[in-house]
Amino acid sequence: MNSISRFVSSSLTVAEMEARKIRHDSTELWTRLVQPALWLLVFGEVFTSIRGITQGNYTYIQFITPGVLAQSVLFVAIFYGITVVWERDVGILNKLLSTPSPRSSIIVGKALAAGVRGVFQAIMIFALALIIGVNLRFDILDVLGVFVVIVAFAMCFSSLSMILASFLKTRDRMMGIGQAITMPLFFASNAIYPLSLMPAWLQTVSLFNPLSYVVDAVRAMILTGDYSNLALDAAVLGGFTLLFLGVASISIRRIIE
Repeated sequence: MNSISRFVSSSLTVAEMEARKIRHDSTELWTRLVQPALWLLVFGEVFTSIRGITQGNYTYIQFITPGVLAQSVLFVAIFYGITVVWERDVGILNKLLSTPSPRSSIIVGKALAAGVRGVFQAIMIFALALIIGVNLRFDILDVLGVFVVIVAFAMCFSSLSMILASFLKTRDRMMGIGQAITMPLFFASNAIYPLSLMPAWLQTVSLFNPLSYVVDAVRAMILTGDYSNLALDAAVLGGFTLLFLGVASISIRRIIE
């Protein structure tokens, strides 16, 4: 019990320390909102007006909003490893790893902080959707469910980013690999078009893409109300998150070697 409480305490301490950075400088979070805003205000509005893609009884901008939300969180999380590399360069990471705190608690704490950033992105996109008149379901339990999914998703890909940082070890390499990962994941998912429009080979690829399950879960909660796949979506996301957290906990020491 003592070891569990120490793990939780260490994780929350690291998360609080990381969250404090957001309070002191939130510029990055605001600039990260530019791209999703363009997807909604330009791409979504144009395709809605020309009815280029329809899905059931929903307009295209309704359909794309959960995908844009997930994409914005992905972009924040996948570049989290750059922060870890910077902390290595200035000596902060070495100090953290030399404390009695388990390495896994440090990873979990940093991943939780990425989840806080993800929730901020979600709130801002919800606000933008309301401003431009996107008709979504804002039931309190569904919104809370979306936040839970977003936190898990941010933890998942921030952990992957820390794994990559432990091997790549430089900010330039992390920037390049982050760009190389995010766009294929985004376009090989159901974020901006239904799976039924994809060629067969891309539908197969999307089955192994965690972003597809995140978008499906968010879309179910704030748009369709169809929870039939929610358990599968949660299981896949939970599996990827635990896997990446575990590998990141093992590989994090590589970054200082």
